Amino acid sequence: MSNTYQIYLISDSTGEMLERIFIAIKAQFKNNNYKIHTYSFTRTENQIFKILSEAEKNDNSIILYSIVDTNLAKYLANTSEDKKIPCFGVLGDLILSFSKLLNQKASHQPSGQYALNDEYYKRIAAIQFTMNHDDGNLLKELNKSDIILLGVSRTSKTPTSIYLANKGFKTSNIPLVNENSIPKALKDNPKMSCVIGLNTEPERLVDIRKNRMNSLKETENKSYTDIEKIKKEVDDAKKTFKKYKWPTIDVTRKSVEETAASIIKIYEIYKQNG
Repeated sequence: MSNTYQIYLISDSTGEMLERIFIAIKAQFKNNNYKIHTYSFTRTENQIFKILSEAEKNDNSIILYSIVDTNLAKYLANTSEDKKIPCFGVLGDLILSFSKLLNQKASHQPSGQYALNDEYYKRIAAIQFTMNHDDGNLLKELNKSDIILLGVSRTSKTPTSIYLANKGFKTSNIPLVNENSIPKALKDNPKMSCVIGLNTEPERLVDIRKNRMNSLKETENKSYTDIEKIKKEVDDAKKTFKKYKWPTIDVTRKSVEETAASIIKIYEIYKQNG
């Protein structure tokens, strides 16, 4: 029988990290239903009391929180215990452990990770660069890229690029129609940047492209979803990547996050080798 759990995500910041953590938890327990209640920028006892009073009215309520203020976190934990609501903090013990390990007192500053520092501005610049260099745009500036992604149509080049940009990597992506679609500057200098080829299984590509065509209500371009032509596209792409000695990633069964993690590993090796 399927249960519905009321999940209360309480954060003193944007709550993005808490949402990601719960997504990871939820993936381990797939036989239940969850209703998510998200509360961002929760920084007073009054806010917490109102949230817990609401949670108390529901069966199967669970609190998951990320609050760096020690006193506020204790208030939340104690009040939840009084109301007999299961409550779990995701940062408190970790911050305490790091404080002991580093022999340094934590700042307990909400939204500290969003400080307007050099890293923040680097990430914003990377996002702007990546948006401007999507889908083969501004090819004259390829050499300014940290990472260049190539791949046939619908191999998740754009979403992967945007994800990498949010990690601070200036990323260009280029559609690979055939070898002639590769910019001359990149052919002449294949190692100008960390270049990575994205590929996928033809059968999977057919499904993705058909869904794309349906969403656009387009029926004319039959070759775009023709399995034999797609097989040739994929095979030609593999040969091209091999010719220029570019590392490749098969994205068939990978999420954008998994693909990006593999790309970052390749990038780190590229930088180490100079």
